Amino acid sequence: LAGVDLAVLAVKADAALDTARGLAASIGATPLLSVASALSFSQGAVYPDPAQRSLAERIQEVVDGPVVAGLHSIAAANLLAAPPDEDTLVCGDDAAAKALVLELADKLVAGRALDAGPLASARTLEGLTAVIVNINRRYRAHAGIRVTGVDT
Repeated sequence: LAGVDLAVLAVKADAALDTARGLAASIGATPLLSVASALSFSQGAVYPDPAQRSLAERIQEVVDGPVVAGLHSIAAANLLAAPPDEDTLVCGDDAAAKALVLELADKLVAGRALDAGPLASARTLEGLTAVIVNINRRYRAHAGIRVTGVDT
């Protein structure tokens, strides 16, 4: 991680906090992008994490650098070919770190990378993952999102 502008924590949600703790010294003050969503899977549905704080907020408590949450609405399968024709949402409290993630996210989608506000908004972004997974299961799709009415 030495010398990188941005670290990306892309592990399963149940390993995210322990991984962040284990890498905290190496990450130092480097901005960290959290893409994980803690979800509960059952035979009939996917449920968002019932915790009051997002996984990204909990990660922020164990690392020194700023945490930004984003890319939760993009199915990994949609990144295999051309950039998907969808928008992605990013949130965080540190403006410079969020700008780095928005720049990266903008390269991953054919739509837009949109600033979704403070890190507390990660509670909603992570929950949105459950909604999209339920839609994908129901319609056998790889759905994404589009935000309308926003000119960038």
